[in-house]
Amino acid sequence: MKHSVRSSVISGTGLVLAVCLFIATIVLANTALTTWRVDLTQNKLFTLSKGTINILNNLEEPIQLDFYFSQKAMNDFPLLANYGIRVRDMLEELATHAHNKLILNIIEPETFSESEDQAVASGLRTVSVNANSDRVYFGLVGTNSTDDEKVIPFFQTNRESALEYDLTKLIYNLAYPDKRIVGIYSQLPIIGKKGDQTAPTWTIVNALKEFFEIIDLNENLDALNQKLDVLMLVHPKKLDTKTLYAIDQYLLRGGKAIIFLDPLAEQDRTQPDAASPNVMPVLYSYLDEILEKWGLQISKEKIVADINAAMRVQASGPRGPQEIDYLPWLRLTEKNFNSEDFSTSELNILHMGTVGAIESIDEKEIKVEITPLIQTSKQSSKLERDLILFQRDPTVILNNFKSDDKNILIAGRIKGKVQTVFPDGFPVDIDIEQLPDDDFISEGDINVILVSDTDILADHFWIRKQDMLGVSVPQPISNNGDFVINSIENLSGSTDLISLRGRGKYSRPFEKVEAIRKQAESEFREREKELQVALEETENEIRKLQQEQGNEKSYLLNNKLTAEIEKFRNERLATRKELRSVQHDLRKNIEKLGSQLRFINIGLIPLLITLLALMIGIYRANKRI
Repeated sequence: MKHSVRSSVISGTGLVLAVCLFIATIVLANTALTTWRVDLTQNKLFTLSKGTINILNNLEEPIQLDFYFSQKAMNDFPLLANYGIRVRDMLEELATHAHNKLILNIIEPETFSESEDQAVASGLRTVSVNANSDRVYFGLVGTNSTDDEKVIPFFQTNRESALEYDLTKLIYNLAYPDKRIVGIYSQLPIIGKKGDQTAPTWTIVNALKEFFEIIDLNENLDALNQKLDVLMLVHPKKLDTKTLYAIDQYLLRGGKAIIFLDPLAEQDRTQPDAASPNVMPVLYSYLDEILEKWGLQISKEKIVADINAAMRVQASGPRGPQEIDYLPWLRLTEKNFNSEDFSTSELNILHMGTVGAIESIDEKEIKVEITPLIQTSKQSSKLERDLILFQRDPTVILNNFKSDDKNILIAGRIKGKVQTVFPDGFPVDIDIEQLPDDDFISEGDINVILVSDTDILADHFWIRKQDMLGVSVPQPISNNGDFVINSIENLSGSTDLISLRGRGKYSRPFEKVEAIRKQAESEFREREKELQVALEETENEIRKLQQEQGNEKSYLLNNKLTAEIEKFRNERLATRKELRSVQHDLRKNIEKLGSQLRFINIGLIPLLITLLALMIGIYRANKRI
């Protein structure tokens, strides 16, 4: 009895001590551990990138952030309210890492209040959330010590994956108002023409303007010798001697550059010469003089194809519209990117079209150091440019594909000491006084990113326009813009914004399901090809029989025709049955995989947890006995 009482006292004391320990732990966590965070999400949605933290650590002057958040009015709209809390938490996380350099004010403006007047004056937008026409504010106003102001008028829920990017970009633009200078020389109309609605500025240039000061070198080549941080050279086509000399000298002086070349620029709208209408206009880039000094080339006759990265497109087929892999257009993923280079390490998807291959000249020794940034899988090949240019049927292009079983380089970082294109110095046909600088050099170290595609810059390869409150807003569907901005930022010497710009996952395909689909489609295409051959042979035989003349021959012809047609019909029915069987097996394999995934997530994991709990319970019971 005494033993029982003593045990009860001990158990009661243990329970009290456990409760006290629990309360003490909670108090300690809420006081001493307020800045501790554990992010268990797969994509680290609540973890600030290193680039963001670097920017916050390097803030020299305070920045004020006024977050206008009508939380009470949003209570009837949980989706919007929860997103508002997510924004508030992110702002508080930013302020925590900024060491008192971010002054955060959370404001809930009331109707006709002074705070509402300030919100309206700053350009914040409102939306009505109920029948009483109550207006809610959900925006941000940032200011720096020189009264510069940056505004997010209203946080869009479809931009949640880009929240850190949007907030850090605002802070960065306030902290570093002096933008890097990027000079663009392009023989594609990417900058557009003022007042010409038919030639608008491309979205990539507008995106660059958010971070950099842009100079149009087509109108001011002399700027190459001024304080230019990065040269962006797009689709040069047989440059005149003066321009080639200026670019050559700029690069040899250590000028940074990102160069986009293309064996078939789909955005080049050059028309045939009226004097030679049957001659195909030049649609490829030409910078051979400079590439030769690097020991590199991009063939103008070959287009890169990768069966593992082919983009899905709608095409006409014997059974109507169907989705099919279009080899000249590439949808590249993380497996194709250099995970250790700042320009590509955080990218998810790139869309490219009619890409060239960066190679050494005739297998000679490459004269520069190349760091691959983007390359194809080993299931790749190089197709004839004319096949892509004149063949409209994606199936024919697929049938011409044969893998070379090797990776193909399509973008790389080029460094090293190279020679000038002009070994004899100033070209005699150039007016030296008109050149940017007369300090000629014959050798120098280059630092360039070379990309064998220009279509990567085109809007339709990475942008979809959406209507937001009556305004057409470009929404990225791939990381093309991130890649260009990351590369220029890196070349200009700053890496702080790279990690946050490359964040965000646009899609996460089921890779095993995709492999099953591709295998079944490959079988389907092969059988379809055999059917087409059989059809053509039968039709040729029928045409041959129809050429015979005479009544007796006609009689025989009818019998032969009937037999051939019946034979073809039977073959066609059998082939269609086989095709349906392939399609059925495709759906069956995918459904089987889906059932397995559902079992693992819904049944197996809870079952394992239950079994573990039972085992622990049995173990403890046996221990007490």
